Amino acid sequence: MLDINFIRNNPDAVREGISFKKADPRLVDDFLSFDKSWRELVNETDNLRSEQNKAGKNREIEKAKELKEQIRRNEERLKNVEEEREKILRLLPNLPMADVPAGKDESENQVIRKWGEIPKFDFEPKDHLDLGEALDVIDVKTASEVSGSRFNYLKGGLAMLEFAIVQYVFSVLTNKEIVKKIAQKISPDFPDKVFTPVVPPVMIKPEIYVKMARLDPGQEEERFHLPNDNLYLVGSAEHTLGPIHMDKIIPEADLPLRYVGFSTAFRREAGSYGKDTRGILRVHQFDKIEMESFCLPELSVKEQDFFVAIQEYLLQELKLPYQAVAVCAGDMGGPDARQIDIETWMPGQNRYRETHTADLMTDYQARRLNTKIRRTDNSTEFIHMNDGTAFAIGRILIAIMENYQQKDGSILMPEVLQKYLGFEKISKSL
Repeated sequence: MLDINFIRNNPDAVREGISFKKADPRLVDDFLSFDKSWRELVNETDNLRSEQNKAGKNREIEKAKELKEQIRRNEERLKNVEEEREKILRLLPNLPMADVPAGKDESENQVIRKWGEIPKFDFEPKDHLDLGEALDVIDVKTASEVSGSRFNYLKGGLAMLEFAIVQYVFSVLTNKEIVKKIAQKISPDFPDKVFTPVVPPVMIKPEIYVKMARLDPGQEEERFHLPNDNLYLVGSAEHTLGPIHMDKIIPEADLPLRYVGFSTAFRREAGSYGKDTRGILRVHQFDKIEMESFCLPELSVKEQDFFVAIQEYLLQELKLPYQAVAVCAGDMGGPDARQIDIETWMPGQNRYRETHTADLMTDYQARRLNTKIRRTDNSTEFIHMNDGTAFAIGRILIAIMENYQQKDGSILMPEVLQKYLGFEKISKSL
């Protein structure tokens, strides 16, 4: 959430910032109105308590009783006003940073750079579903009969490829030498701390989901709820990695703290009816490797750039062509202050498709989670948080299949993954 004092002191800047993200600027006025009432009630209640104490000392029993009742009524009003203020506060998105492009939707996102050559085939390239069904490594038909639409079975060599990717990413992000090499691209003295591997929970309590700013009004329809247990299935490993330091104060010397988590993710895809229904690009259940970090506020932009550099390193090692994109304010998520996406070339669609995102949240989530830094001077402040995709497995499988396909229908494996696989290609004989 936003800093309340910042809203009080900079209402015009907040109105402008949230309007870029398609939020109603009148929310600021609503918040300030409840905030004013809250402050007045707090002052009034404090004064009543002071009077009550004086009445008690002077043995004015009837007056003390009357004041006690007034305080009780005020506290009830205060609770209601505070709840309303909190509701509005949760509707206010994070403010976009100064270098975020202004724009209304994804059509106004800006390509920052491109890497790699788009492959040229001497045959008509197939999409991943045609390739996968011919090789019997993707089965959406049976999955739809068992589970419904937007589910799939990964089989044989493709199932093995998923876990080769997981092993590869974990080996990279825990390798001091590789992480240092990538960190030095950001700046010579940028922290080169490696990532701690995590397999996090895939269920989360509603109140924690709200603190992560992933279950605010309007977001519920995207989530799978388990009513008997009052738990939600996560939409990304980030959703349960983010609260790992909830209500904690982290010494400055321990930062940054970096995690790489692997988990299954679940999304309703409620807003994409009829969109990307073919194959495994947009599904209800998929596996994902996600990065999460907690860092000093003064280094959080560089930390995001570091995440993007990792994403680019991984794609370059797989030799997959891509473009990096600065996401405009109107296309950013509510908690994001700055978002960079990477889109990988997919020959089956003859275009780039989003495969990665890197989100800088500043202290927006940390305020809700109450995650702080203890500075060397013993002062405390809210930490800054970043998350980013290492690989969304389904989408990177598509990119590998379509870019590495051969004329005979087989699929070569990226060289860096072959040692984890024990084979060089997926073919009908595998």
